Amino acid sequence: MSTRSKETFLFAEPEPKPAKETQETSSAQKLLDWLQRWSKDTVCVRDIRVYGPRPIRNPKCAVDAAKTLVKYGWLTPVWAHQRDVDEWRIVRKLIVNPKVAALNSRKSSTIYRKA
Repeated sequence: MSTRSKETFLFAEPEPKPAKETQETSSAQKLLDWLQRWSKDTVCVRDIRVYGPRPIRNPKCAVDAAKTLVKYGWLTPVWAHQRDVDEWRIVRKLIVNPKVAALNSRKSSTIYRKA
């Protein structure tokens, strides 16, 4: 008689689920990276939905990402001609590879361009 043992082997840890805040930061970072190439001084939700990165073309996601950038000082709200249109002025800074939180924390790891 042979008895089989009920051994289980775990070869890899399951990947942790990303936090909701991390996803918002990544969409805000994608929007910030795209805004560095945007040629106009202002941007509205329609511009983000038509020309922006694909992951944030949802209107709710675009507004949430823009609000995050407003919080960190990369965008400033502008009074739009229509009441139901969200529009923001882009704050341009001479920073190589800007990060969403780079405005508030001036770390030595942030590289600035020489003017």
